[in-house]
Amino acid sequence: MRGTSNVDSVEIDEGLVRSLLREQHPDLAELAIREVAGGWGNQQWRLGDELVVRMPRMENAAQDQHKERRWLPVLAPRLPLPIPAPVRIGEPSARFPRPWTIMTWVPGEPLDLVPITRGDHAADTLAAFLRALHVRAPAEAPDSTDRGGHPKECTGGFERFLRDVTPGDAADVRAVWDDAVAAPEWAGPRLWLHGDLHPANVVVSDGTLSGVIDFGDLFAGDPAWDLAAAWVLLPAGAAARFFEAYPRVDEATIRRARGLAALKSLFLMAMGQAGDRGLPGGKPAWGPAGRAALDRVLTFTGR
Repeated sequence: MRGTSNVDSVEIDEGLVRSLLREQHPDLAELAIREVAGGWGNQQWRLGDELVVRMPRMENAAQDQHKERRWLPVLAPRLPLPIPAPVRIGEPSARFPRPWTIMTWVPGEPLDLVPITRGDHAADTLAAFLRALHVRAPAEAPDSTDRGGHPKECTGGFERFLRDVTPGDAADVRAVWDDAVAAPEWAGPRLWLHGDLHPANVVVSDGTLSGVIDFGDLFAGDPAWDLAAAWVLLPAGAAARFFEAYPRVDEATIRRARGLAALKSLFLMAMGQAGDRGLPGGKPAWGPAGRAALDRVLTFTGR
């Protein structure tokens, strides 16, 4: 959940991508190139059928790419869904001042464009993926600068998004948030987390989840940040199935996760409005996705 500042003024087009490939990876330079719609910190270009070039729009996106290069090869072998894998590194140059990365392409359509129609299967798939990801992280695993702590540390962001979106059921949303703020803190070890599971960061095939992308916010911390995906990603009624398949989660963690899901839903709604203002990454489809997720949060009655 990032802001919109520090957007790069460098125009990233097919000609630039092609010229960088010819300079640094000439064996890949003649593959077909086509832009991938969307993206926030990175602009992406398909490279042939199996690769994608990630070009950072912002300085923090370039830093996130270093993190992906370091840790995704460590995590990928134990995960049951495809995730991007770094293949080649692009160095800063006179043509483009930031590092860039060539990664494997994860096939499927983003969830903000194509719905999940096999809810139970998707719930089981998401639970299996997060069970595999959520293991104790090493001491050198990254922290997050803007998330990862208890919901009470994010009250300023919640208030800002609630004010920006002003939903008609704001009192009910606030009650969910207040309950999350009152929940006990995570007392377990720092676990590996994706950190930014929302509809544009997962892909769907055959009506169910088929891959997870964009690990730029990867960090270690409270699993509630990822468990919020039970409402943010899954269709109505699937959250209970998810928590049955994700074992040994305590009620305090569910309360924190539900509040964080409300926060993420408001963020998606706000970014849908940002798309109307032409800000990069914000898209009209994010607004309805956020509203649907918020409805699922508010109607959840427990496991």
